[in-house]
Amino acid sequence: MRVLLIEDDPDTAQYVINGLEEEGHTIDHSADGREGMTQAMGETYDVLIVDRMLPGLEGLAIVKTMRSAGCKVPIIFLTALGGVDDRVDGLDAGGDDYLVKPFAFSELLARINALSRRPHLKGEETRLKVGDLALDLITRKVYRGTAEIELQPREFRLLEVLMRNKGRVVTRTMLLERVWSFHFDPKTSVVETHISRLRSKIDKPFATELIHTVRGSGYSLHEGP
Repeated sequence: MRVLLIEDDPDTAQYVINGLEEEGHTIDHSADGREGMTQAMGETYDVLIVDRMLPGLEGLAIVKTMRSAGCKVPIIFLTALGGVDDRVDGLDAGGDDYLVKPFAFSELLARINALSRRPHLKGEETRLKVGDLALDLITRKVYRGTAEIELQPREFRLLEVLMRNKGRVVTRTMLLERVWSFHFDPKTSVVETHISRLRSKIDKPFATELIHTVRGSGYSLHEGP
């Protein structure tokens, strides 16, 4: 699954990120409430995990705003505010579940899995397609024509970002933020290395290349030259 964590405590955030990535999920993280809400509204996620006390915008306000805008993505509050009234406020605001800190990761994971089994309340896009390349967000499988392509979780996320932006240039900075959650340039070749690996699986065995380098700008996934 693709999960957005809006949490300002670095230790809690890293604990959750490490645990979910070990389970094979893709995690985006924001430490600021307003930035997190913008990210949640602009991207597609399977589950949101939201703290109550956040800089920028408080968790209840995030959820109320998203629900009023028609967003139906499942949301779990993860917070130190554990009183009965706090729980009621969180659920009334539009939260689907409420977990109080300190918490066991196994319980958080079970609650996420339970939410993921609920039927989608609206017809969100679950399959991306560019030419004969298809990516299924539910089964996490990728096909080029009838050939199934095995990808590592980070490669899958990289391809997902490129396919969601088909025909548009995706910069190195955008990829660092959306695939690796780096909000700075670590001055490594991690993007270039993973693009090369992805090309070896997506393009090289086939007649038509789909991943194109846009010199001085970034990368674009599309049919044709």
